[in-house]
Amino acid sequence: MQLEKATLQKIESDFETLSSPDHKVTVQFNPETLKVTYANQISTPTAPRNQGGTPAHQFVGAGSTKLSLQLWFDVTAEMPAGAPERDVRELTQKVAFFITPDEQNNNIIPAVRFVWGSFVFNGLMESLDESLEFFSADGIPLRASMTIGLMRQKITKFDFAKQANTPTSTPSAGTRPLKAAPAGKTLQGMAASQGKGDNWQAIAAANNIENPRVLQPGQLIDMDARPPQPPFGSVRFS
Repeated sequence: MQLEKATLQKIESDFETLSSPDHKVTVQFNPETLKVTYANQISTPTAPRNQGGTPAHQFVGAGSTKLSLQLWFDVTAEMPAGAPERDVRELTQKVAFFITPDEQNNNIIPAVRFVWGSFVFNGLMESLDESLEFFSADGIPLRASMTIGLMRQKITKFDFAKQANTPTSTPSAGTRPLKAAPAGKTLQGMAASQGKGDNWQAIAAANNIENPRVLQPGQLIDMDARPPQPPFGSVRFS
């Protein structure tokens, strides 16, 4: 299963239309958590002295929706082909673009869309903290963390990204089902509990599991893998 990477992309001021694809950033490492905060401006009016009871709260202004997350960038990690950057700021400056006012457009901050799988948030980058975490011997920053705050001046319902249509054909063996590994369970034990004890090696190979005795709790495993079949006419030696 291919790992879905989060992206940041410039959108138009209507917070709907995608802008130039030149301003699209694919994160190097997905965030660990996404925090969404909703806030309303509420006032408690002062009640007249001759009126008893507790005065009702009133909504007096527009609400807001905020998204906060943290991203990491590291030029010492595996980089995409054609990306020879040595200074991590060559990567983080692409994210900093979204908080930089456009001098040619009345210093307007570009609207941005954050997408990760089915999660979508459209807003403005309200805050950005960058920490340079690791330096080379000659003083070049190699690793950085960025704490990002996005804001929309309204209470917005969750948006869900449109996912690719699920194929109508029967999925091939090895694609379903996915089962979460219980804490302390081995792959051999999981396979045996499903009557697939003789197939645990093929399951390990299909899931790229190097040590079947050490599984991460909650790790999703394809339990429907099948050992590869020998080509027609080949001879197997036991």
